[in-house]
Amino acid sequence: MSALDPKRTIQELQELRALTSDPNTGGAMRVAWTDTWLKARDWLREKASGMPLEIHNDEAGNTWYTLPGKSKKALLIGGHMDSVPNGGWLDGCLNVLAGLEVLRRINDQYQGRPPITVRLVDWADEEGARFGRSLLGSSACSGHATPNADRNRTDKDGIRLEDALRRCGVDIDQMGKSKKELKNAAAYLELHIEQGPVLESLGLPLGAVLGTFGVERHAIKFIGQAAHSGSTPMDKRRDALAAAAKLALEIRPIAHKYGGVCTVGSCVTKPGIVTAVVGECDITLDQRNLSASKLARMYNDAVKASKRFAKEEKCEVSWSHIWNIEPILFNKDLIKMCYDSCVEVAGKAHKLPSGPLHDAAEVARAGVPTVMMFVQSLRGISHNPIEDTKLEHVEMSVRALDRLADKAMAWIQRG
Repeated sequence: MSALDPKRTIQELQELRALTSDPNTGGAMRVAWTDTWLKARDWLREKASGMPLEIHNDEAGNTWYTLPGKSKKALLIGGHMDSVPNGGWLDGCLNVLAGLEVLRRINDQYQGRPPITVRLVDWADEEGARFGRSLLGSSACSGHATPNADRNRTDKDGIRLEDALRRCGVDIDQMGKSKKELKNAAAYLELHIEQGPVLESLGLPLGAVLGTFGVERHAIKFIGQAAHSGSTPMDKRRDALAAAAKLALEIRPIAHKYGGVCTVGSCVTKPGIVTAVVGECDITLDQRNLSASKLARMYNDAVKASKRFAKEEKCEVSWSHIWNIEPILFNKDLIKMCYDSCVEVAGKAHKLPSGPLHDAAEVARAGVPTVMMFVQSLRGISHNPIEDTKLEHVEMSVRALDRLADKAMAWIQRG
């Protein structure tokens, strides 16, 4: 019986990095529905060979690696091979390759026939980097496919999402059928780099994730009056940018008040010339919180503030909804198992929420007991070629995920 080999995971991560990175920047180029992404997926299938796995793509393009067990009840371990353009070497693929190593250990320990079924899933298009639709494959599997809203999304070259999927063998109108994959799912585990600075600031390698933030995204338009920048007195101006700027600053105390995060990520002004007072200003607001009630209060406070600042600057303001998802709380039993596994490997651990969205949120929305494990990110930076994690921490994360898998398997058998 071969033992778990976390060093093999690191070797495979480095091999994948060499295979699919930009030769100039070193950044990952595994953007979903591209040839590089397909090459990475073929490489993963090759790595999984040698085990008695059933491998198939579902209707949403997710790839499933199934080790059938004595029971059809299934433990799922998931991640995603796709990346943002010029991304990091760990985001998404660590989840998959660590899961593959755990699958190898389980296969060897039980001689290809574990007490329950174990499945590794490579979700399709978690990032949404090319077409702006994140969690595409996992949302279809969870029952939240939106083909009519998504089919005509285009990339920077004008290629439609529906056409890009068809090229990869996916019919956008059939994606919802992937929901059947969760029929016997009894638990879902996902390891991920933190992508933030919390664990590093605490000096801890590993953490158990409580859930993913709910998200509210809105577009906000301030309308004032474009006017000559030289001839318009300061007290006569209707400056749309001034009102927007006040709101962009006000969201900071709102975030602190409710323990969430707020971001104005885009600002466009018209007429947008140096000699004119801004007549129109469009901004976007992203608000996130682990509590649904606090997220609602954050939104209400921001709306009230926008109206106040519009009045102060003699402007008008309107809001339009972009997208939202409710907070997703993970399973309490699995959180404890995850925390205990981290402590067993690293000595200490931390419980924290996830600000970024992950496929795990969609699996949890489908009613599958779910938990995530975070491993420390150096400098808290991700989606960047400098994204990194200490190699000893990567090894710890593989060992901790393996312990969590054992605990979850026993939990499923008891249930």
